[in-house]
Order: sequence, then structure tokens, then C-alpha cells
Amino acid sequence: MLMRNRNSALATLLAATATQGYQLPSFVAARPLRSTSLRLAADDEFAEVKPSTVFLFPGQGAQVVGMGAEAAAEVPAAAELYSKASDILGYDLLAIDDKAKLDTTAVSQPAIFVASLAAVEKLRASEGGAEIIDSANMAMGLSLGEYTALAFAGAISFEDGVRITKARGEAMQAASEAASSGMVSVIGLDSDKVGELCKAASEATGEKIGIANYLCTGNYACSGAMTAVDKVCELAKPDFGARMAVKLAVAGAFHTDFMAPAVSALEDVLKEVEIVKPRIPVVSNVDAKAHSDPAVIKSILTKQVTAPVQWETMMKELVDSGFEAGYELGPGKVLAGIMKRVDKKAKITNIEV
Repeated sequence: MLMRNRNSALATLLAATATQGYQLPSFVAARPLRSTSLRLAADDEFAEVKPSTVFLFPGQGAQVVGMGAEAAAEVPAAAELYSKASDILGYDLLAIDDKAKLDTTAVSQPAIFVASLAAVEKLRASEGGAEIIDSANMAMGLSLGEYTALAFAGAISFEDGVRITKARGEAMQAASEAASSGMVSVIGLDSDKVGELCKAASEATGEKIGIANYLCTGNYACSGAMTAVDKVCELAKPDFGARMAVKLAVAGAFHTDFMAPAVSALEDVLKEVEIVKPRIPVVSNVDAKAHSDPAVIKSILTKQVTAPVQWETMMKELVDSGFEAGYELGPGKVLAGIMKRVDKKAKITNIEV
């Protein structure tokens, strides 16, 4: 996960936008085609690079009604992102004023993706912001945020990112509706103890449940059948000494086999998408490593919906590497809060929209 110098990014203007006098940011602009031989590069090209400035992108749950509106009103590049997203989605993200609609998986995923990249444009438009963006030499995002990180790093285009997150959200929503499942956040226990709690709940109900999000010490999200989720809530404090156990307002058991029906739909959309080597390392939620081979990146993205999120490992390794500064870009301050739990001295700046 330690990184060296990023490759210089090559970006071209899209003809359609050039005629409008607007130059898209590098993660939106079309990229030159790469030969097959270049795509078959080794997967460990980022192994020795040391992170200094790191960009962090939030995941589902960070959404709030009205996010992105101010940035779109004040920053032309952010407004252009929303315009292009509307063409792809068939609806205007900025027009959503119903929290229940925004909270659906099918809508919240593309909404957070676009809002987070609008935050990049908000930073770019600020004094010294362009220099900060240029200095970023690593990116990562929580679950859904990994797609935002890949778009920022130039591995996928903005347009494809919107298409993928739309398809991913719709597929995960459908998978959630196929079975009664959910998630619960357990606070105040280490991961081993939470594992024991899940095992006890599973044995008591005969249903599956396990840790889905390893966030930080004392903060783990568990996913499983709803009866097992309820049992975790029942047992957590009296039997295991947890500070609290709270059901999460999500559609289903994300990052478990309950999401297996979503994999094929995600594979289908990824087949139609070109992924290239990121210009800077993007750390995967699945194995906490940065991958340089586009084929490997694509394969890991299909695994991500059913694999536990290794955010705790990612944050600990980031701290151990001695990174200098981090920026959380997008709605909310969840990732900054998690990092402060890992290292109170960590320097994290929020660029909210």
C-alpha cells in the first residue's frame, strides 16, 4: 500500500464540451486508448510509493438532501458534472428534496459519487486548491467511495462512474428486496468480541450474520439476516458489554453473500467500461492494497459488494506510513471521525458539499 511517484496524467478535451468553452477536469475528460500490452502490466507498480497527501471519499450513508447544490451554484465545473450526470441518470440529482428517495440505494450511490467529485471541483476553485489536488498521491474511498477514488485517479471516466454506481445501486437495491436482511453498528467492542457476538446471534437464530465493515477499533458494522441483526441488538450490551448496538438505515446486508445477486449485474456493466491504470494509487476495500493492473481492479470491484470492508487496516497502514495530510471530499465527516479514532493527531481537512 505504500506508494511512489504517480504517473503523469494524460487527458484530452471532449469535443462536445470544447465547443461550449468548458474544459472538463482530468477525471472526466476522455483518455487516449492504451495498447493491450500496456494493459497487461504488473499489478504491484505502486508497492513502494509512500503516501503524503491522501484524498478520502465517503460511502453510502453520508448523503443529505441538498448536497452539492451550493457547489453547483458557485462552481461551473461542479455544475457541469451535475448536468452530465442528469443526462445519464435521466433525472436531476439536485432536484431531489425527498429524504426517503435520496436514501434508497439506487439513488444515493450515484448521488454521493457526483457530490464527492463536485467537492473536488469546489477545492480546485478555492485559493491554493489546484496545488493541493496536484499534490495528492493516493486516494481511497469507503465502499461506494472507491469508485469515486478511481474516477479521481483517472482509472474510470466520470461518465462511466455514474453508469456504474447507478447500476450498482439498482442491483444492490434489488438484492436487498429479495431477502429480509440488514445491518447493525456495534460500538465499544474489539473485532474478536464482535465476531463472538455475531456467532452467538447466528447460533441463536439459525441465520447468518458477520462483520461487514471493519471501520476502526470499537466500531464495526455487522450484516446479516434481519432476525440475526435483531439478536445482535438484544445480546450486545447485556451479554457482551458493548456500549451500544444500533440498527443502520440501509436497505440490506451489504458486503455479505446476501448481495450475491447483485454481482452479475455489476459484472455486466463493468464489461462495458474501460478501466485503465490509475495515475495515483487507489487502495482497495477488499484487500487494503493498491492495484495497478486494470484487469485486477475490475475483478476486485465485482468482489467488493460481497466482501467485508477493510477500512480499519487501510487507516492503520496509512498512519504507519507517516502520511502528511488527508482530505475528505464529499458530504459529511464520517471518515475524518474514523481517522481521529485511529490517530488523534492525524491531519484531516473536510471539503463538504
